[in-house]
Amino acid sequence: MQDLDIDSTTKAVLEQMALTTDPRLREIMEAAVRHVHDFAREVKLTPEEWLKGIGFLTAVGQMCTPYRQEFILLSDVLGLSRLVNLMHDSQGRDEAATETSLLGPFFREKAPEIALGGSIISAMKGEEIVIFGQVTDPAGHGVAGAEIDVWQTDAEGQYDLQANDPSVMDMRGRLRCDAEGRFHFRTEKPVGYSIPMDGPVGALVRQQSRHGFRPAHIHVLVAAPGHRELITALYFGDDPHIDSDTVFGVSASLVITQSAGLEGNPLPNLPGIRYDFTLSPASDGAGGRVGSDPSKLMPTG
Repeated sequence: MQDLDIDSTTKAVLEQMALTTDPRLREIMEAAVRHVHDFAREVKLTPEEWLKGIGFLTAVGQMCTPYRQEFILLSDVLGLSRLVNLMHDSQGRDEAATETSLLGPFFREKAPEIALGGSIISAMKGEEIVIFGQVTDPAGHGVAGAEIDVWQTDAEGQYDLQANDPSVMDMRGRLRCDAEGRFHFRTEKPVGYSIPMDGPVGALVRQQSRHGFRPAHIHVLVAAPGHRELITALYFGDDPHIDSDTVFGVSASLVITQSAGLEGNPLPNLPGIRYDFTLSPASDGAGGRVGSDPSKLMPTG
């Protein structure tokens, strides 16, 4: 039996956890306990406040459904998803490689295949644009046959899973680069949108006087054998929320603007965007495909 005080409680908990056989689990949980206890001491957390915190976390869990993951939304708006992504990005990414961005919750395996120059939109509602460029390695050599997945919202700010029956795939596609790593496809300019604000995370965002919007963007996943898979997004610089993305996904190098008469545009009758993607070599010598089940990842996009 121990008479615990404000400081010795932490030590007692760590001693009980010391026999954890999984070394990584032990490292993570020991750090979590230390930081959580330090947090409670720093803010002088009261029992009433902690019960409110427990109630909030309970509500977050209760909001989760097969088509909505409120805990991921919480991670996103706290910037934790972005931080974890940045730490992963710092391990093994070549300095010349394209920056990554959040995968988001709306990636779907086996999107429709489109030919180079094809459209990912079944029925254009907004401004039609063409996106073109080249996939290269850090030395500037084209990556032949690189596969590109793209997905986005429509001109009303909705993904296909929101706008249609979940069995319908639209506003997304897969295309394969040519022998020089070049690609181009047609789409419509997406618009920014709000994260779900009808749950506990949305209530928290409102209490913090945050707008809850994401700037207009197009998700891109690039994969090729022998290269590290690239998960990123391209953000439209004229969006009013480009400097205040509520999930902190924007980097300056990923900001784009469409323009008419762009040199090299393979479809010069349309406004164009040129963006070249640079892949890092894969540390294991092979490119992988990282997928996610959108039915479990539905918060932000």
